[in-house]
Amino acid sequence: MLDSLALLLEKTFLLAHFNFFTPASSKHERCAKRREDSAHFQRGDLLEVPRTLFTHFGIYLGDNKVAHLMPDILPALTSNKSQIQKVVTNKRLLLGVIYKYALVRVDTVEDFAFGSPVLLNAMDTTLRRQPLAAEEVARRAEKLIGHIPYSLLWNNCEHFVTYCRYGTAVSLQTEQFCESLKSVIRDQRSVLLTTFIGMLSMFFLGIAPCTALPTFIIPFILWMAG
Repeated sequence: MLDSLALLLEKTFLLAHFNFFTPASSKHERCAKRREDSAHFQRGDLLEVPRTLFTHFGIYLGDNKVAHLMPDILPALTSNKSQIQKVVTNKRLLLGVIYKYALVRVDTVEDFAFGSPVLLNAMDTTLRRQPLAAEEVARRAEKLIGHIPYSLLWNNCEHFVTYCRYGTAVSLQTEQFCESLKSVIRDQRSVLLTTFIGMLSMFFLGIAPCTALPTFIIPFILWMAG
């Protein structure tokens, strides 16, 4: 069961972190800032790693170490540091997201990157904000190491790094997800489809009108919201 859920996570979960929500105009800027080893990194740098479905973020602390926020269920189940420090598997990640339990942990650049290219300070250009002093950025990240409340949309790894580097927690991926969701809500075809499903459930599946009522209320709310 957990294997299936982990696969679902890889393919359809973490909608707020989809790469196709990333603004196309910033992709070319980011390509020029790829780095393959930590020799180019400075303490306080903001690192990004493109995953299959999302982008993961961390703060470089120096000595080949990166602080990053990761959902992880294992720390809620055991205090064995050697087990917790192992690379977070998809099962641990998925259950951490569901349970809303996460850690700001420190890993090597290699473990953080997990075989993907690392983008260096690309968000400086995207957000067009002046970063804090490098040492202040690193100290902010170090102060948050350990357990931290997690929310897929409202307190994720991107919120963590933007708070550390710019002093304000924001997530462009969350904002882009919300904009995409609003466009779906405003699409009248979504309303018609929901109504059609409600009608089918009543006439062909024999569902009572009082039971099917939500299928009419929901499209009405969507229509009003649009």
